[in-house]
Amino acid sequence: MPRTVDLVRAVVAPLTRTSVFRAAAPAVLPRLERLLARLTGRRVQVSALLVPSLVLRTTGARSGAIRETELMYTPDGHGRAIVAGTSFARQRHPAWTYNLLAHPEAEILVRGRAMRVRALPVADVDRDEAWALIERQWPGYRGYERESGRVVRLFRLQPVR
Repeated sequence: MPRTVDLVRAVVAPLTRTSVFRAAAPAVLPRLERLLARLTGRRVQVSALLVPSLVLRTTGARSGAIRETELMYTPDGHGRAIVAGTSFARQRHPAWTYNLLAHPEAEILVRGRAMRVRALPVADVDRDEAWALIERQWPGYRGYERESGRVVRLFRLQPVR
């Protein structure tokens, strides 16, 4: 099975870097994620069919309201998850990154299981290593950073007991 997933990733990854995908995905994928969440009780995500995925629950930077975002994550090998604010190569940082900067205490849901986390921005000296881990999982993902014209915010989500 892992080889099948790797093969599918190798085929699908280049498609995700096309302008058509970047234009359509922000509108289409969240709707698909919400539908699948309702059907499966948040146990399955569209993105989780190819990569480890989670639901990030943050506190709004200005509103204080709880916000949920479906994200790909990369295990860092030390019990933490790395998430990247690529936002499909758009020019602006995604809202959830502002939320984590203002309120680093958050919650993640992975296959329906909730866990409290603290978000730590990845230090500049560790960015290349973090991107290498991410790109082992999803080849070419850092291209979103180059195409967006901004430095993508990377966070390590550290479990809190």
